[in-house]
Amino acid sequence: MKQNFSETIRYIGVDDTDIDLFESQYIVPNGVSYNSYLIMDEKIAIMDSVDSRKYDEWATNLEAALQGRTPDYLIVQHMEPDHAGSVASIAARYPQMKIVTSARAIVMLPQFFHDTDFSERTIAVKEGDTLSLGSHTLQFFTAPMVHWPEVIVTYEQSEKVLFSADGFGKFGALCHEEEWACEARRYYFNICGKYGQPVQALLKKAATLDIAHICPLHGPVLSDNLGYYIGLYDTWSKYEPEAKGVLIAHASIHGGTAAVAHKLAEMLRARGVERVSVTDLCRDDMAEAIEDAFKYDRMVVAAASYDGDVFPPMHNFLHHLLLKNYQKRRVGIIENGSWSPCSGRIMRGMLEQMKSIDIVSPMVSIHSRMNPENQEALEALADAMMAE
Repeated sequence: MKQNFSETIRYIGVDDTDIDLFESQYIVPNGVSYNSYLIMDEKIAIMDSVDSRKYDEWATNLEAALQGRTPDYLIVQHMEPDHAGSVASIAARYPQMKIVTSARAIVMLPQFFHDTDFSERTIAVKEGDTLSLGSHTLQFFTAPMVHWPEVIVTYEQSEKVLFSADGFGKFGALCHEEEWACEARRYYFNICGKYGQPVQALLKKAATLDIAHICPLHGPVLSDNLGYYIGLYDTWSKYEPEAKGVLIAHASIHGGTAAVAHKLAEMLRARGVERVSVTDLCRDDMAEAIEDAFKYDRMVVAAASYDGDVFPPMHNFLHHLLLKNYQKRRVGIIENGSWSPCSGRIMRGMLEQMKSIDIVSPMVSIHSRMNPENQEALEALADAMMAE
């Protein structure tokens, strides 16, 4: 997917293939892009900066695209450091340049850059405000909690471009060609997943605009089949399942619980469930487990008991789901314990804190290793997970 789609709107962003963890928690094997765009007109606007770790490369791209001219405006749509980390540096480089952003972002600027005085350089914009660059006109829309409270998005009227901030972003540097949805889904549910209602509000605003291109702050420019991308965002932000299927997430200490999880997967596949995903919460990527939990309409959690509670990898997983507003799903429970199984009770309690979770009976209780009696209960759980 090409980033440059116009003679007057140029991509000046950078790839980061050296980063190990995005936001110090998300594995990004293919890195991430920090996107920035330059609009050349009578007045020149830079659309967002980049992470400070890539400032030098970005400044070189910017200087080349400017061709000797000086930018008039820096539009700051989002204050998170992976996008606004270079604001102070580029402001020092171009002292006449104005910074256009939300009032709330103006308050945040000195929090990140306490050695820089922005007081005479900022222009606060609110819902519906416009800024003329000449033949291009920028129109600003507030997008609070997508996924910080200060966020704005920008619509360029003449070329019908939506600069969507973190909306429609994805993991993965642009130098890696890959299918959009998988890493966009993992990005969405782990970064923006809690904020479905604000995303819905933004989608309603976007529906009033004639959009030809979507330019996110991470990932490729989207120019073809925009209904596909917007449709997925609509599904995701309504917390509706994207597909029928079952995620079986297990946290096993010595392998007994894992064996039960894989046995259940066999039973479900034998019953005709085409999509059964099994994830090991002790070893697999937590962000992918969260992604699959939201992708499918059903889930089974299986965990060992531990210190009178639940094995910590499962506690961590369920805590993440609670944070990300997991809801509208059917969930089965498998517990294991060698002398006093209690993980089922703990998992149930955590699931009951979530919205519209249908906890499926029976709960299967294992003592160390699965026996024939457990297998009957597991068959009953498999049947119950098939019910509509």
